[in-house]
Amino acid sequence: MLRSFLRALLSGPLAVQLRRFVAVGAFTAGIQMVLLWLFVDIGGLNYLLGATIAIEITIILSYVLNNAWTFQASQNTGRVEYLVGLLKTNVVRGTAIPLQLAILYALVEWAGLLYLVGNAVAIFISGLYRYVFDAKWTWG
Repeated sequence: MLRSFLRALLSGPLAVQLRRFVAVGAFTAGIQMVLLWLFVDIGGLNYLLGATIAIEITIILSYVLNNAWTFQASQNTGRVEYLVGLLKTNVVRGTAIPLQLAILYALVEWAGLLYLVGNAVAIFISGLYRYVFDAKWTWG
């Protein structure tokens, strides 16, 4: 069962969706990193506050891109459906914010990593959580 699931991730219809999700995630992670740097190094915000704001901005951007490309087969189209999907992805990704911030805090304060490195690791770790719940609930 696990082998067939992993095989489907590499070559099945889920593979295309997962690759697109990763591409959108990598793009928006880059945007999030730039925003975080701007908020902290240029704007003087605390790195956790800057990360929270950057995360919310990229949640909206991720939804727009994922809805248009990654999940185009089950795309939210009408105005109400689109807004409900945006609300759902905010719930999914909003519940990932404490996870991402906790990982970021631990890596910066306890492991001594630079906040941008810690944020990159936190984005990666929380990515699987976001994919599973977005795929099943927001566009499922």
